[in-house]
Amino acid sequence: MSLIKEKINSENLPKHVAIIMDGNGRWAKSRGEERTFGHKNAINAVRNAINACNEINIPYLTLYTFSSENWNRPSEEVNTLMNLLVETLLLEAEEIFSKGLRMHVIGNLDKLPALVREQLERVVELTKENTKGNLVLAISYGSQNEILEAVKNISSDVKEGKVEIENINESLFENYLYTKDFPPVDLLIRTSGEIRISNFLLWQIAYAELQFLNVLWPDFTKDIFFQCIVDYQNKERRYGLTGEQVKGQ
Repeated sequence: MSLIKEKINSENLPKHVAIIMDGNGRWAKSRGEERTFGHKNAINAVRNAINACNEINIPYLTLYTFSSENWNRPSEEVNTLMNLLVETLLLEAEEIFSKGLRMHVIGNLDKLPALVREQLERVVELTKENTKGNLVLAISYGSQNEILEAVKNISSDVKEGKVEIENINESLFENYLYTKDFPPVDLLIRTSGEIRISNFLLWQIAYAELQFLNVLWPDFTKDIFFQCIVDYQNKERRYGLTGEQVKGQ
């Protein structure tokens, strides 16, 4: 067993971990390769994150797979990413299912190629009865757009008399987000040394612990994930209260 894993307190686990998987391009360039080489070698890191969550029973893992801004990248890279996503789903679907994980997808899926949507729908359907954990893929996802869509839908419901303005609160608003069925994010991890959120789950990370790692995504291991959990458990989560108030609860 991993020595780092042994340090984890199973009574104080985050319910929802989200990861910004960054650094594939730089990892490839450091090896004299094209950016797409980094994407192809990132699959093991994805497996490591999924397996680590599964081993310590973290119920929700969200991976920032493809952002709405990523559509602006060179077409060759976008096509490679789309093809790689299909290949990965074909290869990993059985393992995801056998682990008892349920897969969800969030984002503007209408922009995805038909084959990608079909494969995503297939795995979502295949795993819909699973209860061991939840793997959420954020694909063609942008948080600002998600929030704007929620505002538009609430406005439409107000106009149609389905919602009273005075009843609009945080809880109601969350029911209009892609993540309405998921708990808020407790821990956000970003690899590659960049210190920014990049339009990812802006509402959902309001009280999340943020960890920015100087590790490029293809080098991400289970022990790195376990260390993130240990560091998370060493934080005092106050939600706006004082440390004394938290201790007195």
